Amino acid sequence: MTAYLKLDRLSKAFGKGAKRSLALNEVSLDIAKGEFIALIGHSGCGKSTVLNLVAGLETATSGEVLLDGRKVTAPGADRAMVFQNYSLLPWLTVKDNVFQAVDAVFGALRPKYWKQEATEYYLRMVNLWDHRDKYPSALSGGMRQRVSIARAFAVQPRVLLLDEPFGALDALTKGSLHEELLRMWSDEGKRTPQTILMVTHDLDEALYLSDRIVVMSNGPAATIREVLEVPIPRPRDKRRLMHDPVYLAIKERLLELLEEGHPTSASTSEAAA
Repeated sequence: MTAYLKLDRLSKAFGKGAKRSLALNEVSLDIAKGEFIALIGHSGCGKSTVLNLVAGLETATSGEVLLDGRKVTAPGADRAMVFQNYSLLPWLTVKDNVFQAVDAVFGALRPKYWKQEATEYYLRMVNLWDHRDKYPSALSGGMRQRVSIARAFAVQPRVLLLDEPFGALDALTKGSLHEELLRMWSDEGKRTPQTILMVTHDLDEALYLSDRIVVMSNGPAATIREVLEVPIPRPRDKRRLMHDPVYLAIKERLLELLEEGHPTSASTSEAAA
């Protein structure tokens, strides 16, 4: 596999002197163009830190992130991030939240009518064009996350970074957004394959959405414990998936890894020894 996004012996420490703590320890991973990768692990295992390093929001202590052969040193328009907390500008309408992002990325490179058309296109993709003049405070949590996803796709990034984007949503809303995310990812991929790196605690979500699941070890000094392929053909049917022997076997392995790595389990084993 040719690596499009490469994490090369990535380490990250926080603090100095006696307070220095190593969060990540030599994390290495090759990700192909157009691949959907899920990161899972217990709280504090550095999943979001990995995302922040890829986004260029933080600098690695050692090692590097390479995107299409170029070292990532700062945020860039080739990467877009969707957070769990609906990071919208509250003083702007739905339409203006998306347009502002498009305008910030494309600026004078594209005429205003093109940016307006792009804004409309992506809001229609998430079924929010009829709500374009509303402010974020007037939207439900699911609708606000739809705006965040539309805004992220609208800037046409090469890599989409998702930091538990559906964690605060109810099951029905989450399921609906899963379908919309996959539809948009598939549609965009017909033009230029988009690579997705997603942090989640939801095993079913990871199995349904991703091509591979990366299981992180516990922190401090967290690293990659195991990478599991999800060789289930797309499109995937959630109802049938729950009874698929391949799906069940992968989920069982994930549960084993997480149970073996649970801090409580480790403490119990040490006490027994």
